[in-house]
Amino acid sequence: MTELKKYQSAVWSEPIVLTMGSPGRRGQRFALDRPVDHTLGELLPAHLRREKSVKLPELSEFEVLRHYEHLSQQTLGMMGVSLFGTCTMKYNPRVNERLVNKPEVAEVHPLQDPSTFQGTLEIVDSFDHMLREVSGMDRFVFQAGGGADAAYLHMTLTRAYFADRGELGTRNEIITTIQSHPCNPATAAAAGFSVITLPLEEDGYPSTEALRAALSDRTAALVMNNPDDIGIYNPRVKEWVDAAHDAGALCFYDHANFNGVMTRIRARELGFDACMFMLHKTFGSPKSGSGGPAIGAYGCTDELAKYLPGPLLERTDSGALTLVEGSDKGVGRIREFMGNLPVVIRAYCWSRSMGIQGLREAANLSVLANNYMETRILSIPGVSKAFPDNKLFRLEMTRYSLEKLTADTGVTVLDIQNRMTDFGVDAPWLSHDPWFIPEPITPEAGELWSREDLDHWIDALAQSCEEAYAQPELVKSAPHNQAIHKLSDAQFSDPDTWATTWRSYTRKYQ
Repeated sequence: MTELKKYQSAVWSEPIVLTMGSPGRRGQRFALDRPVDHTLGELLPAHLRREKSVKLPELSEFEVLRHYEHLSQQTLGMMGVSLFGTCTMKYNPRVNERLVNKPEVAEVHPLQDPSTFQGTLEIVDSFDHMLREVSGMDRFVFQAGGGADAAYLHMTLTRAYFADRGELGTRNEIITTIQSHPCNPATAAAAGFSVITLPLEEDGYPSTEALRAALSDRTAALVMNNPDDIGIYNPRVKEWVDAAHDAGALCFYDHANFNGVMTRIRARELGFDACMFMLHKTFGSPKSGSGGPAIGAYGCTDELAKYLPGPLLERTDSGALTLVEGSDKGVGRIREFMGNLPVVIRAYCWSRSMGIQGLREAANLSVLANNYMETRILSIPGVSKAFPDNKLFRLEMTRYSLEKLTADTGVTVLDIQNRMTDFGVDAPWLSHDPWFIPEPITPEAGELWSREDLDHWIDALAQSCEEAYAQPELVKSAPHNQAIHKLSDAQFSDPDTWATTWRSYTRKYQ
């Protein structure tokens, strides 16, 4: 263990922007070449007109810049070491951000005639074909606004597929595993299916026998991650797909954990009918937040393509690209227009810059880094890994448990999470709820971080665990070096104290 770097977050006690400034202060003033026609407001219906001016902060440009600079210094985000497990997080190249902010992208309106943005459509078409290469699928669409949206799209396609065959009245069950992403059973239920969840067994994944027992003429689809969120790859995946097909079901591959198997497997060659990639994670686009820009790229076989939502890209006889609505069997749009095209452009640029050899090297580094980390982490007192009797190598992540540390010291994984931020790393990801591995922690190195970065993260975990045994109260009261110290969670579930808007804040606290 190396000596940990000293870390202290900036602390500015920065006020809420709406409490700052002074009446009449401005960041910009606009010179108009003619007076404003105040009668324009009369064109609005009376019930849409404001009765009084909107409450906005009045600040100079420099004050606004300084305010947000202070906030950014207190929340460094990915500029720390962030090993966010169960969904690959990686650096987003700034050159790609420059590209999508160019007017050729940022100022395109989705209702423009396709002839006016052929370059963008060529990128979308090219990236569709790239994903076909790495998956074996026959067509991709980018309308789904994230991984859960793509899972829901598959459920609606499954519904349309069996309705078209006259089997929907019977095919009403989806089979998944407890270690699949929660969006899979949730979207199945939202689409009107019953859900059968297979439990994990001694080797870390459900048995083929358990799957066969669940399959029947009621099964509509098998939905799975592989590797799963523990990091274990089910080596019997081909048997699973064959068994599901023998029962007449479709098979969907949730590729949220694709990073460790890029260029090593292709979903179609394993027999899957459809798959999904998260462009805002695995493919170098920024991680979405609060419903922000994201895409769950959905690919399927020709047999399912007739059910895809429009608009779809088609090439005309002249070679130009145009947009057409989906077929009359299509499920209809699940989101507006074609999806978040700037995310597609970022992912396209990242993939082109990596090349197929770069993707393979990234996968290799991801697996190597994870297994290097595992060797060190398992030497830390109080830490074990999920299903320790399974001797197979984990892939790009491993789920660990701090159950023994908690039993020995009373310090929970949430306390360790808080304490680790005192050493300049981001709070580690734990697990999707509900936890079935006690006190879980799931780092994922990916291909980004250097060995020194990984060692720093592991050292922060080791130091926090050592302190848990020697000074448990120090860890329980963490963080100590952050802009904000530990907060009480007593009010988190009390709507009388929530203030998510300025109006709400002034009503409840002023």
